[in-house]
Amino acid sequence: MNKHLKLVREFHGALSLPQVAQGENVKLSEMAIIMRQALLMEEGSELFRAIKAGDMVEILAGMINLSYSALGAIAIEGADVLDQPVSWQHDGSIISLMRLFSDKINNCASGSPNNYSEVYCLCAYLSRSFINADFDKAFQMVHDNKMSQLAKSGKLICENAEEIQKSKFFKTPDLSECLYE
Repeated sequence: MNKHLKLVREFHGALSLPQVAQGENVKLSEMAIIMRQALLMEEGSELFRAIKAGDMVEILAGMINLSYSALGAIAIEGADVLDQPVSWQHDGSIISLMRLFSDKINNCASGSPNNYSEVYCLCAYLSRSFINADFDKAFQMVHDNKMSQLAKSGKLICENAEEIQKSKFFKTPDLSECLYE
């Protein structure tokens, strides 16, 4: 199992969010797909704002949060991350990034773990190659922060991932130490 997916499954378990056991692949319901799509679009919107601002730390945070959300859908389905090739070459235009992320997020409307894996793999690839950051360290920092916030608050009472997202309870930590010079 993908190491980042294990972390997301741990987080879901701590929140008692529904997820099937690894390997018991189930299809998401239409309403779950719609909710997951909304979450991905919100995270994508945050990422686009960070790209517009040109803040590399915020761009990294956006990619980590987007990948965390994509992995959430994979965890719910009981699937594993499938390594997906990423074909993007920096052409000097940031619009190409926007199109690439938009297309990958849009493809997730199918509810397929393959499409969620594509979003995750894209975030991992671009954080390493485009913004020159330690994706693994940043992902671990975000996860540790989520678990720490959860431990501080006791048992967070939220019915689903959408409530958690809207609550903004889990603020992203400063990831500046994850950027390489």
